[in-house]
Amino acid sequence: MFFQFICAVVTRSLFLLLSLIGVWRVVWVKDHGLYWLLTGLCLPLVVEMILTLKRRRGKDYKWFSPAIFLFLVSIIPSLWILELHHQENKSTDSRCEKLDSTENIKSIFKLQGHHVFSLYDLFLCLHTTQTSVCANDWILALHQILLILLIIGKWLLPAAGELTRDQLSQLLLIFVGTAADILEFTSETLTDMKDSSPAMVYIILGVWTWSMLQFPLHLSVMAGSSDQASEPAPSLLSNLRTDIWSTVEALLIQDGPFLVVRLTVMIYFNVVHQMLIFFAIKNLLVVLLNIYRLAVLICDRSS
Repeated sequence: MFFQFICAVVTRSLFLLLSLIGVWRVVWVKDHGLYWLLTGLCLPLVVEMILTLKRRRGKDYKWFSPAIFLFLVSIIPSLWILELHHQENKSTDSRCEKLDSTENIKSIFKLQGHHVFSLYDLFLCLHTTQTSVCANDWILALHQILLILLIIGKWLLPAAGELTRDQLSQLLLIFVGTAADILEFTSETLTDMKDSSPAMVYIILGVWTWSMLQFPLHLSVMAGSSDQASEPAPSLLSNLRTDIWSTVEALLIQDGPFLVVRLTVMIYFNVVHQMLIFFAIKNLLVVLLNIYRLAVLICDRSS
């Protein structure tokens, strides 16, 4: 019980910390204190933590995670603002230190020849990263930490009694693959849109936000044992099983929208290169396989 309490508090504390770092970065980039109001988006997560600890003893729900959803609500607006600001001010990002070598990374953790030891030195180190590290690297780091925290957070969050260890491990493996695909989509696709219209950037960020809804939803681990043991229902919709829900989720939330965006970038904006073609073909294959699998499952259920 005490271990579950600690895990629930630590996980949400990490969520809040990253959200506050994102707001801090927005305030520094925009140079306007009004953006501190974004910290108000963290309040629902605090309320959720108190209510969950009091009513459910820290345990998460089986099919939906309010903590992860509210974490996304608190961090996604900051990432939108940073991405849009970076797209509008790419020309001013030339004089910066890219995190593309060991020496550059080590220099961040050094201040005037000595390593970071005190809290004051740590503050100076964070201030140095604000001014010296490239904006694109800052945004990429926030994306990476966000996805890593989603996976680790789901691992640490006390699961509901209905969610078995086997289902949790399956869900975490799905999260890892999903996170890799989402990170590649945002980093590569936004890089391709160098001089594009702002509307396309909004579309890419919108698809990215839509794809992030996979993390609070747990449709891929919905138990189907009770459905198999019960009598068949008269309608097909009432007989939908776990694999059908997961197939529809992958088709409509991730690979389908990703394919549409990549085809738009290649056809309408005439941006074509080897990796873009590869990932477009990969998304097309996944979409076709999901449609084929969905047709097989529906036929099997109706027969």
